Amino acid sequence: MKNGAEFYKANRERLYAYLLRMTGDLQLAADLVQESFVRYLDRYGDQKSNRALLYTIARNAALDIMRRHKADAGVEMDDHADPGTSPEQTVIDRQALTRMLMAVQQLAPMERELIALVVSADLSYREIARMLNISEANVKVKVHRARVRLREILASEAV
Repeated sequence: MKNGAEFYKANRERLYAYLLRMTGDLQLAADLVQESFVRYLDRYGDQKSNRALLYTIARNAALDIMRRHKADAGVEMDDHADPGTSPEQTVIDRQALTRMLMAVQQLAPMERELIALVVSADLSYREIARMLNISEANVKVKVHRARVRLREILASEAV
């Protein structure tokens, strides 16, 4: 297995993006990334690296938190803008991110999770199917429907 630091570096950004899409909360996503890696490395550190298992741990941690809070968290925007972009572009980027995260939060929980896994996790449909205990064909259908629903939400907000 890659050592823990290499595994972390190779997966942290995609895991963060997945958790951000799933929770809609920047700070919560960052906290869940740390918690997920700690749980994974403590329990499975000596085994072969398994990205799908890491995402399962992260998913379960996020679902535990969301069950406890029962309310959707708002999006908090930090000042982590690229120093090479203009202030106008930074505002446009933030608005686009906020709009997309709010649209994703309007999806049903399963749709939100599937979109987050497909976009952020870089997992195959087969890995996602195993992770969620559904068929690969069902994953494909549900992802397609979630994308259509997301397009509808974004289009209705643009009007």
